[in-house]
Amino acid sequence: MTDRPILITGATGQLGMALAAQAKLAFEAVGRPVFDFERPATITSCFAGAAPSLVINAAAWTAVDAAEQNHDAAFRANRDGPGILAGLCRDAGIPLIHVSTDYVFDGDKGAPYIETDPVAPLGVYGASKEAGERAVLESGAMAIVLRTSWVFSARGKNFARTMINAARKTRALRVVGDQRGTPTAAEDLAAAILAIAGQIQNGGWQSSFQGLFHATNTGETTWHGFAEAIFDIAAAQGETRPVVTAITTADWPTPVKRPADSRLDGTKLATVFGLRLPAWHDATERVITTMLTADRSP
Repeated sequence: MTDRPILITGATGQLGMALAAQAKLAFEAVGRPVFDFERPATITSCFAGAAPSLVINAAAWTAVDAAEQNHDAAFRANRDGPGILAGLCRDAGIPLIHVSTDYVFDGDKGAPYIETDPVAPLGVYGASKEAGERAVLESGAMAIVLRTSWVFSARGKNFARTMINAARKTRALRVVGDQRGTPTAAEDLAAAILAIAGQIQNGGWQSSFQGLFHATNTGETTWHGFAEAIFDIAAAQGETRPVVTAITTADWPTPVKRPADSRLDGTKLATVFGLRLPAWHDATERVITTMLTADRSP
C-alpha cells in the first residue's frame, strides 16, 4: 500500500464524477481547464503535481458525430493525450487504467466481441479511440485498457437523461430498435475500475493485468429496449410515460454510422479480476431513481 494518490482524469465527466464519488483510496481528480489534452503541458504538470501511484484516464473526446468535423482535435484527445499520459506512467513505473469504447468495432460480428477480435471503427471517433488503445498499449507502460459501452448516469449528458427530458415534452417518441448493445452505468464501471486499482495496490502488478478487457453491465438490449425500460421505471415513480415506436437506423440517419451489434464479452474481466458488473436493467433502475429524486429535490 502507498500513500501516494490515484490520479483520476476527466473529473467533470460522467465516469470521472462516479470515480471521485466512490474512491476510498487517496485520489486527486483533475479536469479541464487544469488538465486538458489540448494543452499537453497540463498533462505533465498535473502528473508531476499529483505524484500518483496509479492513473485512471477517464478523459476523452466523446462527441461521436462532431468528431467527423474535428478529426485532429479528436485524435489529440483520444490518441495523443493518452499516449503522453502512458509515457509518464511508464517513466514513473506506475500502472495506467485507460477507458476505451465498443465503437472500435463495426458491429458486424453477430455475437459479443472478445478482446482479440479485429477492430474496424466506422468513424473518426472510433478510429481515434482505437489509436489511443494502441498508443497506450505500445508505450511500454503497465497498462489496462477497458472497453465499455453506452455509458449513462444520473448526472451529465447521456441517453437516459435525454429520454427523461424528451418524455416531459412529448407524448410520442421514435427510438432506434436495430442497434444492439449493453447500457453501462457509470457508477458500476467506476466500481469495477476502483476494484482493479485496489487489487493492484494491495497485491501488486501482475503480468496477466496487461492489455485489453471488456467491461460493461451484463445482458443486452437495443436503444428502443433501453428507452422502454427507462420509461417503465420512470412511470412507476410518477412520470408520464410516452408511446415509444421502434424505428430502424435508416429512419434516423446520423453523420456517423453506429455499430449494429456492439455487445462486448466480459469473460476475461471475470477470469482475471473476478469482476462481473450488475445487470443493465438493475443498473437502469438505480440510475433513473437517483435522477428523478435529484430532479424533485428543492
